[in-house]
Amino acid sequence: MSDPVLEKVRLRTIAREWGRIGVIGFGGPPAHIALLRDLCVQRRRWMSPREFEDGVAATNILPGPASTQLAIFCAWRLRGRPGALIGGISFIVPGLVIILGLSALFLSSHPPLWVQGAAAGSGAAVPAVAVQAAVGLIPASWRRSEDRGARMRWMGYLLVGGVSSALIGSYLVLVLLACGLVEVSSRTGAGHGPTHRAMGVLPAAVAPVAVGGLAALAWVAFKVGALSYGGGFVIIPLMQHDAVTTYHWMTSGQFLNAVALGQVTPGPVVQTVAVVGYAANGIGGGLLAALVAFAPSFFFILGGASHFDRLRSNPRVQAFLSGAGAATIGAIAGAAVPLGLALAHLWQLGILGLATGWLLGLRRGVVGALFGAGVLGVVAVMAGAPG
Repeated sequence: MSDPVLEKVRLRTIAREWGRIGVIGFGGPPAHIALLRDLCVQRRRWMSPREFEDGVAATNILPGPASTQLAIFCAWRLRGRPGALIGGISFIVPGLVIILGLSALFLSSHPPLWVQGAAAGSGAAVPAVAVQAAVGLIPASWRRSEDRGARMRWMGYLLVGGVSSALIGSYLVLVLLACGLVEVSSRTGAGHGPTHRAMGVLPAAVAPVAVGGLAALAWVAFKVGALSYGGGFVIIPLMQHDAVTTYHWMTSGQFLNAVALGQVTPGPVVQTVAVVGYAANGIGGGLLAALVAFAPSFFFILGGASHFDRLRSNPRVQAFLSGAGAATIGAIAGAAVPLGLALAHLWQLGILGLATGWLLGLRRGVVGALFGAGVLGVVAVMAGAPG
């Protein structure tokens, strides 16, 4: 893409409008994209429909939170780097403030009974949310496979991603990258060269850091922001093993609460990492985790937005996305297994069943499912069910 045309859009206007989207942006990436399109294309006419759709396509090929990167990109188109920084920060901060406040409530040592019920109820719906997220990604990913061989490989990547997510969460990033590189090799017939060399350095690039404290938290947040192909819900299996099993920052039930909070608060779903950071080291840990997780998004846009057209047209990039994308979908669906096993009470299975019917049967929204599950959890606990 060419350099942005620096229109006379004031930076304070960008701060106000992107901040507004950060406050009202419930519903995850689909809602964020719709709000950005309404603002930039339909109401203000700052961008043409073609420019906006190109931005959506380009940010979807990057690792990390795609809707956050789209918000940064749109602001970059208007006012270059200052606009990107102000727009991105304004989009992120409202949800971050809300989710840290809720973290203090939900993760306190002695939360009120109704809070325990809301947490247990909304957490019970999270495995269904994971499956629904995966199902929604399948059609676009499947269309990348143009022949029988590619479709067979696609199903293989899907299976590998699902099994890896359920069994070896700490190495999931390695599996996603490996599937992408295998697809590059399959399409180009290359067994050597850059792809082969990249496979050799992957373990060093993504192996978990064997340290504790803030360095470990920063590493987990970095994986979320820079190495999570597919964004959104793929961060869940990436974080669960580290937060619960490796570093013991939170219990399985608390992690379910973190996922639910990331879904029901406005702004990027990646804000979930701030809850993990809060559990690890309080407000400072939450802020550090958010800073590290979102920094790559700013880096990708500020450093590479002018090259997006060339990136999108590169056949190796497209092949990589086909393999890594299919594995990502499997990983998202596979996350439902450990998330489901984290449910501690029998009554939560009933809420899980209702949430599954709401999301997959009726095809209704995630926010409604989680709020409804939270209300049912409050009712159950107030009626005497264990929380």
